Amino acid sequence: MATACIAAKRRLRIRAAALLTCSALCASPAVAGPPFDTDDPEPTETGHWEIYAPAADIEGSGEEFSGATGIELNYGAAPNLQLTVGIEAGYSHDAAGWRWGAGDLAVSAKYRFYHDEASGIQIAAFPGITLPTATNGQGAGRVTALLPVWVQKDSGAWSVFGGGGYAINPGPGNRDYWTGGIALTRQVTPRLLFGIEADRHGADTVGGGGVTSLGMGLIYHLGGRLRLLASSGPKFEDNAGPAGYHGFLAIGIDY
Repeated sequence: MATACIAAKRRLRIRAAALLTCSALCASPAVAGPPFDTDDPEPTETGHWEIYAPAADIEGSGEEFSGATGIELNYGAAPNLQLTVGIEAGYSHDAAGWRWGAGDLAVSAKYRFYHDEASGIQIAAFPGITLPTATNGQGAGRVTALLPVWVQKDSGAWSVFGGGGYAINPGPGNRDYWTGGIALTRQVTPRLLFGIEADRHGADTVGGGGVTSLGMGLIYHLGGRLRLLASSGPKFEDNAGPAGYHGFLAIGIDY
């Protein structure tokens, strides 16, 4: 998969939403975002922080894979507004061996413009860009952008959320593309949230193919302000032979 396509998929995951906050321990509707590729419209609570560190992401096929590890900072800047910054180091492996380097800097803002508590429906825009801060080929090499809209419906312990948007992916041989996904989660116990999802994005290179990913994820409240987030599943690249894989693991901190 092309580097720009991998970076865009990371951005879908790295732009966090509110995840299993203390209110979730009081049987509130299930909420999600990371560790899922599909994001949701719920912003970080005003005046509070959500931090994911370390956060590790990987995807590939066989011995050829790439990913990133880093820190993500989310701040509730105002009612219905979340600001997010992601700082990462990228890595990749193929027949030539390992490569490491700084990753691109991701900056985004989530604005929830519709929230009806009676129906459990909320909608948000979550535009963001990545700045070309990567080294050793671990980023897109240019400013890229993603312009998505996310929708969520809560019903008791269940939540369904999804949406997507348009990815701007400049550069020789690259092309812009559409991307999106849908996820279903359930608050299984006061500490455990479990979910499944399907994600699709179009070809990011001229003559290339799109990618479909399936996954399962969980969020487990470790106690206090800490959560464990994990997900994994197969991915299927158009006309590219056997299925590949993707995975995510992080510790979440709220305050």
